[in-house]
Amino acid sequence: MADYEPYQQRQHHQAIPKETALQALNTIIQLHFEKTLEKKRSIDLQKKELHKLFQLFFIFLGLIFLSQAQSSRLQCRHCWIPIILLSLSHLTFYVSVAQTLRCINGFKYQRRCHKLTLGLATEKLREMKMRTSAGAGEQFDGVVGDDDFEIHYQEPPESYFGKFKRNWALHFAFLISIYSFMVSSSVVLLCF
Repeated sequence: MADYEPYQQRQHHQAIPKETALQALNTIIQLHFEKTLEKKRSIDLQKKELHKLFQLFFIFLGLIFLSQAQSSRLQCRHCWIPIILLSLSHLTFYVSVAQTLRCINGFKYQRRCHKLTLGLATEKLREMKMRTSAGAGEQFDGVVGDDDFEIHYQEPPESYFGKFKRNWALHFAFLISIYSFMVSSSVVLLCF
């Protein structure tokens, strides 16, 4: 073990050519840029899926509303049938929307992490290029440490999650209002 520690310390303090360091940072930047674009495409696909869910759900609600309005056989004592049907359909839709929003929020979080890491890597590359253009020569002051071109994965602050909570609250407040409107309109159509 004693032989390993001096070797590890020597590895830490070896001089690294500027081309190698710049290439490593460029690779990190390219990777996180591609990941950012990939997450954006995933978010867009999930949003399209969410819009399709809403369209199908509103068509279904329209059909239920239309069938209640045109039915002469349904009376006030049969009010429980459309209410149960609406409750089950809203519950199913709620679960589908929750899953889709969970995916969207996960992709948004990952995209934000990649964007933060991309920004840090770009800043380190800019600093490194400024040092080399200032006349540091072939090596960065003779030594480049891990801190000079090692980029750790960045995560947003805790306050970033508030955005997701607001998004959930808006979607589900809308769903609850639609549910209450449909139940009350069913009762009005059948009982009054």
